[in-house]
Amino acid sequence: MWGMFVPMIIVVGLFYFLMVVPQRKEQAKRDALIKGLKKNDRVVTIGGMIGHVANISSDGKEITLKFGDNVRIPFRRSAIHEVVGEDLPQTEAKPL
Repeated sequence: MWGMFVPMIIVVGLFYFLMVVPQRKEQAKRDALIKGLKKNDRVVTIGGMIGHVANISSDGKEITLKFGDNVRIPFRRSAIHEVVGEDLPQTEAKPL
């Protein structure tokens, strides 16, 4: 009977170390990135919009991103995908 459970335990252990542990590391890194946001950071949203952090609400759940000179849009903090440096190439809008 134990001969049947040993392979199942090994498969569950492999699944845990190959799937769950790396996912937890990525989630911890993302949480640290989101908690470390500060004003004037250049960020990319989940939707692909690139802007600068203009304001962070007092409760920390909402941030306002600045796009260009006069456009400010509020976002949930969880909508931030990554913080990018200034080395991201600027694209020019081309007429259709």
